Order: sequence, then C-alpha cells, then structure tokens
Amino acid sequence: MNKSKVIIYTDGACKNNPGPGGWAAIITCQSKEKIITGSDKYTTNNRMELLSVINALNVLKFACEVELYTDSQYVKNGITKWLPNWRAKNWRTSSGSAVKNQDLWEALDAAVKNHNIAWHWVKAHNGNLINERVDCLARQAIICDK
Repeated sequence: MNKSKVIIYTDGACKNNPGPGGWAAIITCQSKEKIITGSDKYTTNNRMELLSVINALNVLKFACEVELYTDSQYVKNGITKWLPNWRAKNWRTSSGSAVKNQDLWEALDAAVKNHNIAWHWVKAHNGNLINERVDCLARQAIICDK
C-alpha cells in the first residue's frame, strides 16, 4: 500500500522572545487542507517552531510521505544533522552543554518515526505565499496579555 502524500508548512512566532508565542501549520493532502494553531503565554521562538512541526506530524493518522517546509534553520538542521549526535551523547551538544528544548526534540524524534519526510527550508518573508500565510497564522495565535 502506498503512503499518502502530504505537504506541511509550519511556523512559530514569539513576541519579545522569550514571551508570548504562537505556532501554526498548514497541512495539505490531495485537495484537502487542515490548519492547526496553538499558543503559550511564556515561551521562545524556537519552542514554537518545534511545536508547529510536532503538532502537524501528530495530526497524521497513518504513515505518510511528507514534504515539510519550515523557515527555521534550527528545526531543519536539528532534525537532519544534530539530533543523532545529541542522542548518542546523552543529549549533550558538541561543546558538552545540555541540549536546549530537549523535551521537544525528543517529541519530534518520536513524531517523525512513522513517516518518510523530505525537509525543506524556505527563506522567511521572501514571497512564498504559503509560508507567508502560516507565518500570519502563527502570529495571530500569540496570546497577548492586555
């Protein structure tokens, strides 16, 4: 049985990093689109970027072929380059310090297991309409204490 092909765009945003944050994902399969968003009262931009990807992948109910687009080099490099070494070094960086956001990296590591994912980095605010849209959704999701 062939895996379903899914396109996912993700983004995270944070006001006054750290501060209130939001995340969003646009998930497309065939002609159907699903938008998911979330927020946190006190967080960082990197945590919101990670949560957007984790939550998008966790929405998928079965194994999929995924084209995943992010404007976060932190997320793309973390999952494609750094994660295996972090895991092998008991969640330590090459300099020996603790990996930041370990809880979310472990969650992302679990979320990717059932899928075949092609990771794509897109330059933010550079005219990619879907990336601009998901950026807007992430910023709208931010909880602002008034």
